[in-house]
Amino acid sequence: MRIPAVLVAAALAAPLPAAAQEIWGGIAAHGVETPFTKDIGERGIDLQAGYRFAPVEALSAIGSPEPYVVAVVNLDGETKLLAAGLSWKLGDRVYVRPGIGIAIHDGPDFRVDPATNLRTDLGSRVLFEPELAVGFQASERLSIEASWIHVSHAQLFGGQNPGLDIIGVRANLRL
Repeated sequence: MRIPAVLVAAALAAPLPAAAQEIWGGIAAHGVETPFTKDIGERGIDLQAGYRFAPVEALSAIGSPEPYVVAVVNLDGETKLLAAGLSWKLGDRVYVRPGIGIAIHDGPDFRVDPATNLRTDLGSRVLFEPELAVGFQASERLSIEASWIHVSHAQLFGGQNPGLDIIGVRANLRL
């Protein structure tokens, strides 16, 4: 299943409802090798666009998380993904923003590295999407973040689970 670029563009260009708290855009390295992943043979540059809603006060028992959606498009034609989840901003001028979401991707259903004969597909169309950002509030409306996005299914949907890490920077604009 491929996520058409037109669908991603339409979702990002849709009118923003009044409940939006901020939008963000970023650039990132795709397929970064970390202790959490195996090499799936994908590299390149990703563009990210996201939309973060106001905190959900009904969830104050868990810190009033901010719902978000994000699209990640690889400029080299590798795996693209759409994700939605919850994040928490911890701190003010300098902060940490952990998040957890669910992602769908358009990577191959089955892929084998010819050099190693090992599977390199992600093992499931639906993946968990934990992320972590460290940010700096540059002004009342603008913040800059270093971000890490990880997608995998924690071997809940089978043994095939190399994961994919995306590390980059993004700018957030409060609406």
